[in-house]
Amino acid sequence: MTSSSLQNLRVAIVGAGPAGIYAGNILTNSVVDAGGTVAIDLFESLPAPYGLIRYGVAPDHPRIKGIVNSLHEMLDAGTTRFIGNVEVGRDISIDELQERYDAVILATGAIRDAALDIPGIDLPGSYGAADFVAWFDGHPDVPTEWTLDQREVAVIGNGNVALDVARVLAKHAVDLRSTEIADNVLAGLEASAVTDVHVFGRRGPQDIKFTPIELRELGEVPNVDIVVHDEDFAHLEGFTPANNQLKVMLRILESWRTRESTGASRRLHLHFYHSPVEVLGDGRVEGIRFERTEPVGDTGRVQGTGEFREIAVQQVYRAVGYYGTPVIDAPFDEKAGVVSNVEGRVTDAATTGDANAPVIAGLYATGWIKRGPVGLIGHTKSDAMETIAHLVSDVEAGRLTAPTVAGDVLEVLDEREVAYTTWDGWLALDAHERSLGTEHLHTRERVKVVPRDEQVGISRGALVR
Repeated sequence: MTSSSLQNLRVAIVGAGPAGIYAGNILTNSVVDAGGTVAIDLFESLPAPYGLIRYGVAPDHPRIKGIVNSLHEMLDAGTTRFIGNVEVGRDISIDELQERYDAVILATGAIRDAALDIPGIDLPGSYGAADFVAWFDGHPDVPTEWTLDQREVAVIGNGNVALDVARVLAKHAVDLRSTEIADNVLAGLEASAVTDVHVFGRRGPQDIKFTPIELRELGEVPNVDIVVHDEDFAHLEGFTPANNQLKVMLRILESWRTRESTGASRRLHLHFYHSPVEVLGDGRVEGIRFERTEPVGDTGRVQGTGEFREIAVQQVYRAVGYYGTPVIDAPFDEKAGVVSNVEGRVTDAATTGDANAPVIAGLYATGWIKRGPVGLIGHTKSDAMETIAHLVSDVEAGRLTAPTVAGDVLEVLDEREVAYTTWDGWLALDAHERSLGTEHLHTRERVKVVPRDEQVGISRGALVR
């Protein structure tokens, strides 16, 4: 039996971050504009919605977190039902969802660190940036304590995540008190011994992957000096930036070359043309060995020069990218770190992008789990539009199988005693966190609740004290 009507369409979306919420909103508008109706259930493994916005953006970035306002409006419209604290693949399978919905969209994102395969990377004192970001954002599934007892710290990477990590490490805790930072994180940063943060990139200033606002903010952190090195700018002579963003960022970097040291208690060093070769240490991190690199013409690539340097650091954070987490029972491309798909249609293949691979009817992907962890949050909109266009086309062409199991999925979760959360539950948790902010010694917009059981308890009406 096929489903060929946009009337009474039922869709499950797995992942309540920006990708999943945008997909739901675009799908709703597309179906309604075509004269149809759709009911969407949005499943999330965490008790609260918003994914990357809540647990992947530094707490001192309220402008980016402002995206939450538009996401809130989409979920508050009532056309999408939020079902949180449910792990698809554990609490309910993809097969069980496909039995109950016309289509299932995977929007689970990428939350793990990409590997940096060099000797010593697993020494104690070496960390993935994703784990540190999860800690300072109060993620419920990471330890509540983080040891910052070393003076010299390295961050490997030249993207915005590297800048976030470096800024939080270098920033004085007093300057974070007005944010939504969790109390345990604030206490950890107040006890920090860090004095010098070194950021290393393999390529030069002309190849940075930052955004201008992120870079500019770095130079505005109170009581932190920015240190750059003239040798890293030697290859810029005669270089013409390809766009205004890069032009602005190079102007910012150039201004730091002539900035006088203020004698600040902390320093943030930017190093370019440094390719990590080995993390050094006897039992724990004591330094990093780099090979100095140089550009290969105007290709954007670099090559080793044969010059090696060792720089003393006692902690290392790798921020070389994210990697998708496999979704149980969905085909996964281990090399690319994405669900195997062609333009959002999930395929039964070990390699993504194989146009000849058979499509799994009714199963789709969007966001980073579809295309990899590249692009900004806003890019998920156009990404979702492509996926939704294919979904709607498949419905109209009768390519989907109609649901074979009736009944509300919540009945299944109740039978399995899954403590799922709802949109009303999130509103209760949201109000509770805001009230904590108002009551706090340093007034904040909110104070984030960290423990999962406490989030669930508040959301389900059983306030944990």
